[in-house]
Amino acid sequence: MIRTIIVDDERLARNELKKILSDFPEIEIIDEAVNVQEAVEKIEEAKPDLIFLDIQMPGNKTGFDLLDVLEYTPKVVFTTAYNEFAIKAFEFNALDYLLKPIETHRLSDAINKVKKSIEKQSQIPRDQLGVADQVFVKDGERCWFVKLGEVRLFESVGNYAKVLFGNNKPMILKSLNALEERLDPKVFFRANRKHIINLLMISKIDAQFNGGLKVTLQGGEEIEVSRRQAVKFKDTMSL
Repeated sequence: MIRTIIVDDERLARNELKKILSDFPEIEIIDEAVNVQEAVEKIEEAKPDLIFLDIQMPGNKTGFDLLDVLEYTPKVVFTTAYNEFAIKAFEFNALDYLLKPIETHRLSDAINKVKKSIEKQSQIPRDQLGVADQVFVKDGERCWFVKLGEVRLFESVGNYAKVLFGNNKPMILKSLNALEERLDPKVFFRANRKHIINLLMISKIDAQFNGGLKVTLQGGEEIEVSRRQAVKFKDTMSL
């Protein structure tokens, strides 16, 4: 079953989507949300496999604003009446972009993409990599064989991740979610939606007024640790 949350402020739109999804037994609708704040809370709590996400949301917020603040990012299929946001949607790694009124065959295509993505993800080796492990990194014509302990930061850039070690910043075709699954959580910490930091490479930690933290790495990078992740960070680093 694909555990799913529908995020849309229009009740009729949610009901119509639920009605169509009833023909797809692999989809389990576990919740609904009508605004960004409610969606953040429910997604972070339930950690669904998939969200159907509207773009225009109450309070001058958008579906993109939601994805910007999520720590946990499920598969995303946008559902909207506006076609002008399609390019931006795919910059956020959306699997599909459905225009309202949603057609059943397009919804079927989207669900097939979701299933293939989940299946591909499940085939990723689960053996964790630690600081002593060496990994092969290739960016264009340049190649490196680097120990993970030398990597101080992974930074999300669209469908890619920037790997920072020494003076090098190559790009690899990996999502942060996929990297997080492979990396030793005792060393590599998900600071926010866009960054995984090497805890052994922290040179300074500053408290922020909003309850979050700012860490400075040995390379000089300053990374914000979100308020939600700051709690986990303190637990991880405490005696």
